[in-house]
Amino acid sequence: MTILNKIIETKRMEIKSYTQVEPSGENFPKKEKLAERLRKKNGVISEIKRASPSKGDIQTEVDIVAQARKYEVSGAAAISVLTDETYFKGSIDDLQEVAKNVAIPVLCKDFMISEIQIDRAKNAGATIILLIVAALEKDELRRLFDYAAGLGLEVLVEVHDEQELERALELDAELIGVNNRDLKTFEVSLERTAELAKSFPFDGKRVLISESGLHSKEDAAFVFGCGASGILVGEALMRSENPGVWIQEATVREAIK
Repeated sequence: MTILNKIIETKRMEIKSYTQVEPSGENFPKKEKLAERLRKKNGVISEIKRASPSKGDIQTEVDIVAQARKYEVSGAAAISVLTDETYFKGSIDDLQEVAKNVAIPVLCKDFMISEIQIDRAKNAGATIILLIVAALEKDELRRLFDYAAGLGLEVLVEVHDEQELERALELDAELIGVNNRDLKTFEVSLERTAELAKSFPFDGKRVLISESGLHSKEDAAFVFGCGASGILVGEALMRSENPGVWIQEATVREAIK
């Protein structure tokens, strides 16, 4: 069994305990669309990531509101919050706290396989959800994509190869992420972004985002140079003593180029 299959199997068990989602009554700050922000300027989707299956604990005791504000004031394009509890030690409460305290787009990063997860994300203030092509059958992907869009959410559709990219394009997705980490083996290569960028329709409508394995400003420059408009960075920022400087240097290097 692959790591992805194991996570999805756990997720199917978890969602059985979820109850019907009622509106929270929270008033979240109004947020711009991520696609619009990235069309104006290349940017960093800065992630709050306590732990991961491949790296273990990263920063489990992080003050998530303080971290989110550091990201925002440093010019992050959006904030990604890992909400998976079992493998990443996140929570839906983390998402809600971030969404209440920032005015930039917020991504609920989880393994979405059901509408109730999308409802929970929306209720907690997410403006974007993630759908992983490798985790869903074709009809499931379409159903969940349409459901999220119907709620006014943006959808980041994550792909790993040419076939999955074609499925994302069939959805007419605006936000397409290339995960440089193979979710079946967890091996990482930035060449995955470089290869898929060759087939990506840079038509002004769709936005390419490179995810995972970005540890340095040089890594950021490489994938921006391949055509990515955004990068999703978690571990490097969570381990950095000054994540704001990392964000600024990554985007300044791109502006200079």
